[in-house]
Amino acid sequence: MTPSKQQVHFTFVEKNVYSDFMMDRRIQVLRVVHALGTITAAATSLHLTPSAVSQQLRGLAQELGVPLLEPDGRRVRLTPAAHVLLRHADDLAAGWERARAELQSDADLAGGPLRLAGFPSSLDLLVLPTARRLRRTHPRLEVRITQVESAEAFPRLLTEQLDLAVTLPTRTGPSVDDTRYEQVHLLDDPLDLIVPADHPLAGQAGATLDDVAHEPWVLAAPGSCDQHDLVTAACLTAGFSPRIAHEVTDWPLVAAMVGHGFGISLKPRLVPTPSEPALRVIPLRGPGIPHRRLFASLRRGSRDHPRIALGLQALRHTAHTGPVDDSPVLQTA
Repeated sequence: MTPSKQQVHFTFVEKNVYSDFMMDRRIQVLRVVHALGTITAAATSLHLTPSAVSQQLRGLAQELGVPLLEPDGRRVRLTPAAHVLLRHADDLAAGWERARAELQSDADLAGGPLRLAGFPSSLDLLVLPTARRLRRTHPRLEVRITQVESAEAFPRLLTEQLDLAVTLPTRTGPSVDDTRYEQVHLLDDPLDLIVPADHPLAGQAGATLDDVAHEPWVLAAPGSCDQHDLVTAACLTAGFSPRIAHEVTDWPLVAAMVGHGFGISLKPRLVPTPSEPALRVIPLRGPGIPHRRLFASLRRGSRDHPRIALGLQALRHTAHTGPVDDSPVLQTA
């Protein structure tokens, strides 16, 4: 008698969030929902559908016997119980990072990926020189570079799309004692005043923000890059709100408009000054000279992972010596 044939069909409806993340993946989903603010954003980041995210959180809530989400108009918000769980989840995640680092401590350091990121002006200043240094010292290390603004870097660190990111403090970013991340000070970069070449202050050796409080300003548009927050914070600290005459999308356009006489702005000292159109860079003087503070940010507990440790060491070396080893020493922690 001929054996009957049976056909079995397997349907996979979702990916694993992380194949190497040993903590309950549903807790990691909750952490990402908390970081990004919505189920839809978390689903996109985790390569899941919103319904899959909701289903995982409902299952976790049923297993724990406490509600984790509650209605908030058309949205949902995390319950107090969810925030208690998150505090423990951050400790679990940091412990797992330390365990992975210890397990990899004797691994071959010659190869493997290192995902390194930075905001636009940090790429030339820190990220690319660090990648070149690592390519020279560890040629089999696979350094993968991503350009990303600081606010976006932290969710990508959390979801392990990045290992290290050069970041600036932002209004929406994590505090320095956030239990999910470690932020290592790299350097302080003073802000200089930039004016058109024919501006009355163009020949001065220094100026204060009070000298230009009534001037029109050219800024990058909010959310387009970190320059907008840096300049507005500096002006507010000096006691005035800048009269923003023009907003554009990035720093090179800011410099071009200043050079053509549309207003003034502030520029980080380590950002190159374009040769055309002509503008003048004037150091600020007086107490409380504004500066931007650059950090190397990573997941808490991961700094001793061999590849991440190499990247962090190289970033700090670049911050101390500059892009080439004979560059002047920058102000570091």
